This record gives sequence, C-alpha cells and structure tokens, in this order.
Amino acid sequence: MNKAILLLVRFKIGGSLRFLSHAEMLRVFQRACVRAGIRVRHSEGFNPRPKLSLPLPRPVGVESDDELLCLHVIDEVDKARIHSELAAQLPEGCELLSVDTATSGVSFQPRSATYLLPINPQYLDKKMQTTVERLMASESLQVRRRMDAKGFRIKNVDVRVFLKSIKLDNRNIMVDCRISPAGSVRINEILELLELDEKTLSGPIRRTNVQWQRN
Repeated sequence: MNKAILLLVRFKIGGSLRFLSHAEMLRVFQRACVRAGIRVRHSEGFNPRPKLSLPLPRPVGVESDDELLCLHVIDEVDKARIHSELAAQLPEGCELLSVDTATSGVSFQPRSATYLLPINPQYLDKKMQTTVERLMASESLQVRRRMDAKGFRIKNVDVRVFLKSIKLDNRNIMVDCRISPAGSVRINEILELLELDEKTLSGPIRRTNVQWQRN
C-alpha cells in the first residue's frame, strides 16, 4: 500500500490573483500538481477528490505573504524537486516560498493573523487615532454579519474578543486578529469599525503573518 505523505506548501499571493476565491485557488494548485507530475492522494468513494486544503481561507481581494496549503501525496518525496517543479507551474502572482513535510494525520489550526491596511496619508490623522483608541478601549464591538451569500440572514456578532491590537504608522494601519473555533473578525468588518472605504486605501490590503497551531 502506498504511504501517504503530508506536504506543507507555503506561498504568497499578489497582483490580480488576489481576486480568486478560495475554491478557485484550490483549483490553481490542483492543475499545477497535475502538470508538475505530483501524485496527489484522493479521497475514497464514488466521487474521489484530491486531498488538499487551505486551512485559512483568504478574503477575496486581499494579498497574502503567508499562505499554507496542506497537500496529501503518495510515496516518498524529494522536497527540493517538488518545490522546483511546482513553482514552475504556478501562475504569475503566486510565489512558492517553501515545501516541508509533516506526519500524516496532523492538522493545522490558525490562531492569529495580521492584516496591513495601506491608508492614504490624509486619513491617518488625529481622528483616526481617536477611533483606534476608542475601539481598543471598548468592551464590546457589535457588527451586523451576513450569514448567507444573498444577505437574507443577518446576525449581530461581538467581534471585540478577536481584536488583539490596532497600530498606526505614517502609511498603514496594522490589525492583529485572534482566530478561534468560534471564528474571527472579517476584513469588511474591520474596515467598517475603522470607518474606512476604498477611497481611503492607497493599495491592496495584505495579510502579512499567520500563527498556526499544530494538532
């Protein structure tokens, strides 16, 4: 019986690829693996599917410096060869950072993520500083969250527990978010709380760092 190996693929996403959805990003890697000749393990049953996952979905439109793909492959692997051949099949805007292995059966849970919001300088003023201080001093921050694609189901959610810190410099706002089994704060909710919109941003929002827990 072939031995299953778990590959941990770290990569960056930028440019126009940031507009790909979670499902579309998975298909990019499925096709790249086929072209690179990587033998991906499939699920059993009548409709077998390749066993690969992105444990932390990336919000559409957000760039990322720190994405993780968990990829189950068959037989022993040469990490250097996998890195070279897979990188050659990925589209522009997707940069492979590393390929590592883990014990099959191990899972990875995100525990925090940092987002960098580039802001037009005129909005990084005393009013913004006051807004950040008010948010961090609040015991509760209620947002109205859409619970379905069409927006028919709306739920009030307190997201204060998910905000670890909000910091400003002369060009950006850095938001450090907790992630738990109960969820996290969404990027559109962060913008709403900070009273920001597209005209206040000077470029794409970027997820710069993710902290993982191995189970």
